[in-house]
Amino acid sequence: MLFRQLEYLVALARERHFARAAQSCYVSQPALSEAVRKLEEELDVPLVRRGRSYEGLTPEGERIVVWAQRILADRDALKDEIGALRTGLSGRIRIGTVPNASGAVSLLTAPLCAAHPLVTVEVLADLRSEEILRRLRDFEIDAGLLYLDGQLPEGFSALPLYEERYVLLTGVADRTAQGATATWAEASRLPLCLLGGAMQGRRVLDEVFEEAGVRPSPRVETDSVGALFSHVRTGRWASVVPHTWLQVFGVPHGMRAVPLVGPERTVPVGLVVHAREPGSVMARALTAVARETDVAAALERVPGDP
Repeated sequence: MLFRQLEYLVALARERHFARAAQSCYVSQPALSEAVRKLEEELDVPLVRRGRSYEGLTPEGERIVVWAQRILADRDALKDEIGALRTGLSGRIRIGTVPNASGAVSLLTAPLCAAHPLVTVEVLADLRSEEILRRLRDFEIDAGLLYLDGQLPEGFSALPLYEERYVLLTGVADRTAQGATATWAEASRLPLCLLGGAMQGRRVLDEVFEEAGVRPSPRVETDSVGALFSHVRTGRWASVVPHTWLQVFGVPHGMRAVPLVGPERTVPVGLVVHAREPGSVMARALTAVARETDVAAALERVPGDP
């Protein structure tokens, strides 16, 4: 009963609405409300600020939610551990990635599923680094692929995987595409389609453009790497994309991928998991696969390089 009460409280904190929380837990709203009320009685502390509608958690409720997330995560990890000992690893692993890294995640999920045939994978792409860390902290995902160019907050551990580098993607008829390389200054003068300015991948590009002494003015912005390729395919646009995505799409007919120099810039990308021990058995399995997989070598050759 306690686990169920904690699940309902976590759902209420997440949904911030009694009806939506009840729906996410597949129970009636009165059942959820009564379970939360009984939890308040057992703990002898108010957890929810009540008015005409949900008004948020009390300070005590906010702290209890953190403990509830940990307790539920440990319960699930224990179940997975026992299941792995009995029949091998099974269940679903949840992986969050920043948009630029989602093209490389299959290099880990493929060997993971080969080693553990009963495991299924859920990939949440197009997340910001901050959102990945929040979901890891709240035990909503098991692992994340994100940039390691800053200091990770306490409570997380990281395994470097590869260095992201960048290419200019443009039409074969473009004069800039004729050379073995292109400069960031040359790229800035083209009609560009780039990731949106709020995304970390775009902020990295802006820093490199600034280092080159130029400021691009993209005509099109998007939160999808796939949309970048589709716009370049029209012949009207050029883009700057991570080399990892060439492993997914290749270099489509009519396009050319030219390495960018002046300056050459790489950004480390790694696998981040919760540092708590023993932690998620899924996260441990993925980390073991990542240690045995040379992701950098798999991404070293960029299709379309001269």
